[in-house]
Amino acid sequence: MTWLLVDGENIDATLGSSILNRRPQPDERPRWDRLVTFAERTWHQAARGMFFLNASAGIPLPFVQALKAMDYVVVPLSGSQDDKVVDIAIQRTLRALADRDSDVILVSHDGDFLPEVAALIDPSRRVGVAAFSEFRNAGYNTLPGLERFDLEYDARVFDAPLPRLRIIPIEEFDPAVFLDL
Repeated sequence: MTWLLVDGENIDATLGSSILNRRPQPDERPRWDRLVTFAERTWHQAARGMFFLNASAGIPLPFVQALKAMDYVVVPLSGSQDDKVVDIAIQRTLRALADRDSDVILVSHDGDFLPEVAALIDPSRRVGVAAFSEFRNAGYNTLPGLERFDLEYDARVFDAPLPRLRIIPIEEFDPAVFLDL
């Protein structure tokens, strides 16, 4: 089994502030069901998503219902304004997964999870991080054995290309993409 731990706040904030430079429209947001399918196809086993939400100001019911329809485990959290409730919950979940025979993909750019992710990596378990590669905390690049996935290019969770500038490995370079702009 693969567990997908989604830091939705982090992905949404990066998409809005760093890529689109505005609040994402509903049709510009990730298609979270595709992420589960990607994990299942990539690691050839069942995957289950856990979506962590800061619900201190309330629960976004239509969104939660959509996630539940995709069979996500929705984790609504609350706490004081100073608490990073989503980060705390994901850290606790990563530590709890150390005692289970499960693979893990963290969906976040946040470096706050580096110690917990590093502790999960061993030969008997696959561990990955999915994010926008150019915004992923550089510490993830230093963890041997960690698989890194790009949400747009690898997992293909968006309906339309995002306005990103990425470094292209020469073996992937297709001049037609640029000539047709």
